[in-house]
Amino acid sequence: MIWNKRGIVWAPTKQLGGYTHGMGPTPFRIDEDTLRVFVTVLDSKGRGHIQYVDVLAEDPTRVVGQSDGPVLGPGIPGSFDDNGIMALSPVRAPCGRIFLYYAGFEICHHIRYRIMTGLAISEDNGKTFQRYSNTPILDRSDEELYFRCGPFVLLNDGKFRMWYVAGSRWIDVAGKQMPVYDLRYAESDDGMTWPSRGCVSMALTDGDEHGFGRPWVVKRGPDDYQLFYSIRRTSLGAYRLGYAESSDGLSWTRKDTEMGLDVTPGGFDGKAIMYSAVVEAQGRTWCFYNGDGFGAAGFAVAELAE
Repeated sequence: MIWNKRGIVWAPTKQLGGYTHGMGPTPFRIDEDTLRVFVTVLDSKGRGHIQYVDVLAEDPTRVVGQSDGPVLGPGIPGSFDDNGIMALSPVRAPCGRIFLYYAGFEICHHIRYRIMTGLAISEDNGKTFQRYSNTPILDRSDEELYFRCGPFVLLNDGKFRMWYVAGSRWIDVAGKQMPVYDLRYAESDDGMTWPSRGCVSMALTDGDEHGFGRPWVVKRGPDDYQLFYSIRRTSLGAYRLGYAESSDGLSWTRKDTEMGLDVTPGGFDGKAIMYSAVVEAQGRTWCFYNGDGFGAAGFAVAELAE
């Protein structure tokens, strides 16, 4: 693949109420002309809040609106998401509501943090959201103890299919404890009730890798799936983008060298590139992503040229 970088689409401003970053851009088709990009902004304590930015479907570099402020914030004290949340996957449910799957962060004492998956629901086409529950829909289990997060959900033939990352281990990287997790897969009939464990869909095989981040699945045909994801590399101490293909969405063949979207030395994405989200709109294919500092400069977009 060959991508043409189109630059930063949206960056936080002083008018945003003190929030910083534009992390994990998550595009969703609101209508024929508009993509609503859910994005995570950080408060002064570094906690994530979800807001949205509307862009033109025919040209996502053009912002046409945004929410007045966050549409969902951290959970109640003591909950799994009381230290911030991150939007990851919106799905139009059969009832017409929007299910927004998100990661919830919880600070711990003996490990740095836990990340589980929550669900928020919109009754007004993505303008406002309410939590489905104050507890996670993917809670910790013996097999997936510290991380059950990074969800991407696809509604296919009446079945909710989820790809997510999970793990139960930390490692030391240059004196800092870092999480270890691979790609898992699970299914649900209603999108709200999920099994306590998933099957491993793509395992870590490279000794320089300690985690996959933010899977994004594109189904191009009955037997044709694409997986866009981020790779945490020990040697770099930063993310790079990966790409894989599958005939069933369960077993993946990695083709990372074919991704074709990498860092630009000296740019806002000069040291890291992450959180790819690919969407087709008006006959063109776009990839939203973040650069250095987990979206410190905002979020950007690239257009598929080949």
